[in-house]
Amino acid sequence: MGGLGLEIPGMLSQLSIRNIVLIESLDLAFAPGLGVLTGETGAGKSILLDALGLVLGNRADSALVRAGEEQASVTASFEFAALPETVRGALAESEVDVEPGEPLMIRRRLKSDGGSKAFVNDQPVSVALLREIAPALVELHGQHDDRGLVNPRGHRALLDRYAGSDVDGVAEAWTAWRNTRERLDAARAQIEQAKAEQDLLLAHLAELAALEPVAGEEEELAGARADMQKGEKLAGDLEDLRHLWDGSDSALATLRGAARRLDRIAGEHPLLAEALAALDRAVIEAGEAEDKLAAAAEALLFDPAALDRIETRLFELRALARKHHCQVDDLPEKMREMRAALDSIEHGEAEISALVEAERSAHEIYRARAEAVHANRVAAALRLDGAVAAELAPLKLDAARFRTVVTELAEERWGAHGIDSVEFLIATNPGADFAPLAKIASGGELSRFILALKVALAEQGGAATVIFDEIDRGVGGAVASAIGERLARLAGQGTGGNGQLLAVTHSPQVAARGRMHYMIAKSSEGTVTKTSVALLDAAGRQEEIARMLSGAEVTDEARAQADRLLEGV
Repeated sequence: MGGLGLEIPGMLSQLSIRNIVLIESLDLAFAPGLGVLTGETGAGKSILLDALGLVLGNRADSALVRAGEEQASVTASFEFAALPETVRGALAESEVDVEPGEPLMIRRRLKSDGGSKAFVNDQPVSVALLREIAPALVELHGQHDDRGLVNPRGHRALLDRYAGSDVDGVAEAWTAWRNTRERLDAARAQIEQAKAEQDLLLAHLAELAALEPVAGEEEELAGARADMQKGEKLAGDLEDLRHLWDGSDSALATLRGAARRLDRIAGEHPLLAEALAALDRAVIEAGEAEDKLAAAAEALLFDPAALDRIETRLFELRALARKHHCQVDDLPEKMREMRAALDSIEHGEAEISALVEAERSAHEIYRARAEAVHANRVAAALRLDGAVAAELAPLKLDAARFRTVVTELAEERWGAHGIDSVEFLIATNPGADFAPLAKIASGGELSRFILALKVALAEQGGAATVIFDEIDRGVGGAVASAIGERLARLAGQGTGGNGQLLAVTHSPQVAARGRMHYMIAKSSEGTVTKTSVALLDAAGRQEEIARMLSGAEVTDEARAQADRLLEGV
């Protein structure tokens, strides 16, 4: 099929099967509306559903691979005007790209040794991803239905869509209330912890304040201590050197005296002038050396009392750093943190009061919105019960009762969904207690209940394609006709709708309602048995419905009755 444009929100457009059990090669095209699949018992209708289940993430069973083949594959194409949000989000999370307007093509390859691989638009994906997006693609109702409408987890969302409830507003209010409550809890915990540690904080802060540590102080003190320790070792040598340079008989004094005497006679000969210049340079260098020695002696001055003070300070600072598990340079920041913690105790009560008021306000907003949704749910539940009840009698379920139960939850179970739980319950016999849908013993009854519920919820959307497997089992005549009429209505036929519904059926009344009619047949060629599926034309439909009416031998009367069924829809 080509692109859908805006004609239909979404549907299964093609199904291709290779080497699945009795199917060697099969390509089917589907259209909007009601499609029916018929065939004799044992022809292989279940194989089609098993094959479709593979692309929906069902467990891969190597027994599905056709005998003598190494691998099998199933490819399903879905077309959407716009991908459902749940599908788009799941694909994006798995980094799978699907261009707008491009069909969603899912392929599952199964090997005879049990291995399998999955692809979406030729990009490898996990089977878990297929299971995640499957509910938006196909909704299957059969004899052993344990998902979809039977699962209570989805009942609240279905009722909300039916009621038009403002669940987004409730979710927003819940998030705001939860965030405010978390901030309040965190502030209370912080203050409680600060109060519990207040005495210890005060003691620690007093200890730090007595020292008043300064960033960079450790390095400065360590350097001064190292210099003083060097001075202690060099004290004797420096003292000896000082005697060499000090006094009238020091080397520098001798050089200066020699320079003065030479200066008086330097003009007598050029060599004397040169000698004086050299001697002057020596005096200058010796003077610089004296200055350096004096500076070194001052820098390396050994003062036992000063050294003791420096070492005591270093010891105290490092001891506090170990005590608080930090570096000495981090002690000033520790002091600021302690002062902030103590300040929070003083100012925290005001913050708590503000947060309590904010939490109370957020709670009231949430509760008001949730209670409005609750009232909407209760009213909608009554309407839904009436709508389903109106569908039961024509489906030969006139003794059954349907009830939508809306239960207010304890506050600890409130959430973004509101303050209610919702469950669909039924009672199949007069006087019987109401029970969950899944408790119905008969698969046929369950399928008809599901159909009634689907018709009542027809405008609420759901999967792109809905499949009913033998919903008409055990009924015929007027009930089968009612089922067919409702299936066609659910598919949108005659109402301008554009849904897609497929029904595996044994009922000619249901088959006659189909917009597209597929016949499943099994044939044998020697020792090889094959299943095939054919899209019937008008003549083929008449013959197949006549067979369904009369059995193995198709009579003219059956053909005439088939014509009446086809003309009456």
